[in-house]
Amino acid sequence: MARRCDFTRKGVQAGNNVSHANNKTRRRFLPNIHDTSLYSDALDEMVQVRISTHGLRTVEHNGGLDAFLTGTPDRKLGPDAIKVKRRVEKAKKKREARESAEQPAA
Repeated sequence: MARRCDFTRKGVQAGNNVSHANNKTRRRFLPNIHDTSLYSDALDEMVQVRISTHGLRTVEHNGGLDAFLTGTPDRKLGPDAIKVKRRVEKAKKKREARESAEQPAA
């Protein structure tokens, strides 16, 4: 499984450990990725995601999962996040169609 955040695309970076004697050895900087659940208002359920702590803060800053996904272009999202985005958009359209059908015509 890739060490990459589905929402921010943050991944592994490479660098050096540098000792006091200025010896350099290669190392990897791993992102702080967690498997967690986020609530989607449109789907009315918890969605399982792999997200970095930076991505989690970004989602909360943008007003929740639905607002973040609808406001972010597909090219900036990972494949799993795009699948969730499609489900959210479909649920929103379905809800809007149902609400417009319930309102009587003036």
